[in-house]
Amino acid sequence: MTTNSPYQLAVVISSVREGRFAPVVANWFLDRAKQRDDVTLSVIDLAESPGDLSPGVSGADAVVVIVPEYNHSYPGPLKTALDATGPEWHGKPVAFVSYGGISGGLRAVEHLRPVFAELHAATIRETVSFPYAWNHFGPDGEHDDFEGASLAATTLLNQLNWWANALRDARQVRPYAA
Repeated sequence: MTTNSPYQLAVVISSVREGRFAPVVANWFLDRAKQRDDVTLSVIDLAESPGDLSPGVSGADAVVVIVPEYNHSYPGPLKTALDATGPEWHGKPVAFVSYGGISGGLRAVEHLRPVFAELHAATIRETVSFPYAWNHFGPDGEHDDFEGASLAATTLLNQLNWWANALRDARQVRPYAA
């Protein structure tokens, strides 16, 4: 049995620092996702609801984590929030939009992949990454490499669509058992 309805995508904004750059990156990504008819969006901002991922992730078919790189890894509040959850993640795909210094947040992403594997979630290959993001987004919230950045988001969302639908269909036929 396959479903053709839009999948529910939860977008997690994981930075909670005062003066954070996360809203710029998140709004940029959300603008791209909103243009699609295969997605229904919800946003979980850890700065607004610290440590409370359960409700948003439980109802999602897939998750995108907007993650900065702090000290060669991901933010502590994200780890705390992940450790407070479990079955909500089982059999769901997770994608990343990262930002940071020279690595563009990819070290944070690489540290998150085994954490999500332990939560029985499937991380997808494609990642949108922004090195020195604060130098490349204009006052209008657009990235200065509009075509390249938009293509990366489209590729991520296309791949996530496949995984979200495939795993949603699989969970309907056979509930995930850890």
